[in-house]
Amino acid sequence: MKEVYLDYAATTPVDPRVADVMNACLRLDGNFANPSSSHQYGKEAHAIIEKARKEVARKIISDPNRIYFTSGATESNNIAIKGIVKKGDHIITSLTEHKAVLDTVNFLEKNGIDVTYLKCDSKGIIDPLEVKKHIKNSTRLVSIMHVNNEIGVEQDIREIAKYCNESEVLFHVDAAQSAGKVLLNLKDWNIDLASITAHKCYGPKGIGAIYVKEGIRVNGLFHGGDQEHGLRPGTLPTHQIAGMGKAYELLNVKEESKRLKKIKNKLWEGLNKISEIRLNGDLEKSSPHVLNITFLGVEGESLRLAISDIAISAGSACNSESTESSHVLSILGLSETLANSSIRFSFGRFTKFSEIDYVIERIKFEVNRLRSIMGKTPKWCRS
Repeated sequence: MKEVYLDYAATTPVDPRVADVMNACLRLDGNFANPSSSHQYGKEAHAIIEKARKEVARKIISDPNRIYFTSGATESNNIAIKGIVKKGDHIITSLTEHKAVLDTVNFLEKNGIDVTYLKCDSKGIIDPLEVKKHIKNSTRLVSIMHVNNEIGVEQDIREIAKYCNESEVLFHVDAAQSAGKVLLNLKDWNIDLASITAHKCYGPKGIGAIYVKEGIRVNGLFHGGDQEHGLRPGTLPTHQIAGMGKAYELLNVKEESKRLKKIKNKLWEGLNKISEIRLNGDLEKSSPHVLNITFLGVEGESLRLAISDIAISAGSACNSESTESSHVLSILGLSETLANSSIRFSFGRFTKFSEIDYVIERIKFEVNRLRSIMGKTPKWCRS
């Protein structure tokens, strides 16, 4: 049975060149030492980390000194929000954020922090003017993700940053899905804080970073050391950081996004020939690596089981154990039934065009087969 991986938004395979760099940091003859140590072994490991810091900063266009390594975007989101907001502050975020932001904000809200949750339009786009409209004297932080992990829509974070800067409000961006797929320029766009990760762009899991603009004071969540200037103490995992640095070094947004867009268009054109389907999101204002489609009249779990040789998902991998339908699709106006009939396809560096041909034919066959079993498309699917 042929197997195709189309779940790159959940995680990407580690690029072999990244694995080689990581492996070199684990061997006795490599840079395995504690980078905080003052001996030569430690100095060499420290140099590896600083090289990685520069590579990450170069690809997101920021100052290397403003990059702090964490365990991933979830931790970075927690630091960016909990480390900034205090009692009496107001936060603005959106209803379509990743759970790493929503759950963090919900926690603060339960502890007395004032929160405004912005709605989006039917395609998932947030009007920057809505951000401006809801800023008030007590607003301390705005947190809006760049690329949505479920439907791929890209928010206008440059415009949002402009309104935040005008009002002297800090702006945090969850950019976990951005690197390597869309342009990210933290310095010129005046972003105050940003969360990034490695495993969404061919690096290892368990490593990410937070960008903190110069002059911004963030309180760390942990205590126990001076690593990363005390913002994120703990022995630095040289092999993971080296892997993240190499992964970012290998990123070529211009070429990769161009190729991914061709793959996305090919898949959409092929699947769009199936009757009664719905595109969730916006085909143009979105990252080229995500396509979310509702197949009306087909129970989503049945379709996913029927095409088990194709790795896809119903939505965020972080919510895969939940029985609830996607909160993002619900915000877009889909009923629970329609949300459960939706599939997220996501592509990457190792996706082949020939695989897309295979996927199109497999899904066409299975959708028609399942619909024939169910009989006439139910009325609820037409609403």
